[in-house]
Amino acid sequence: MPVTFRKNNHEINSRSFPFSFDIRKDMLESVFGDTIEVTDDYTFFAPFSKYLPPLISPRSWQLRRQILRSVKGEYFTYTGDKAEGYMLKAYRLNPKIGKRKEISASSVKEKIYDDALGKGSDWTDDVPEKVSEIIKKNWDVIEKFAKMEDRTTRIAGMKFPKEGYWSK
Repeated sequence: MPVTFRKNNHEINSRSFPFSFDIRKDMLESVFGDTIEVTDDYTFFAPFSKYLPPLISPRSWQLRRQILRSVKGEYFTYTGDKAEGYMLKAYRLNPKIGKRKEISASSVKEKIYDDALGKGSDWTDDVPEKVSEIIKKNWDVIEKFAKMEDRTTRIAGMKFPKEGYWSK
């Protein structure tokens, strides 16, 4: 369930979230096939500030219901981030830390950006071959965001795009 951010009916991407939902869905399905269902239920709609403060904001509870529409089972897995874990527990989602690889997605993303900037990086060893092919097919996205500053802000353990944080 990749997180997405939408403003005025378009998805907002940034250096932290460069790939669109559809590209990330393709990546997940290329690895897991039809053993998973990838939904866009984890979508924040601008203004993102209305989801805060968590637990108090009615929009945060609306997001919880939206996320749970397609969740089957008794728990919600997550990356292990402490703030994220506390939030999932507060929302009564019974979180369990998912099985992770030793390398983080953020470090792989930085290696990919380094490669796009001509610094030479062997990022392809860190991702499945099918995912590597999808990234290469969408290299224009990498080139665009490699040269940009990160336009996100971290609030309550979560990164939000600055665009759309306050405005609709």
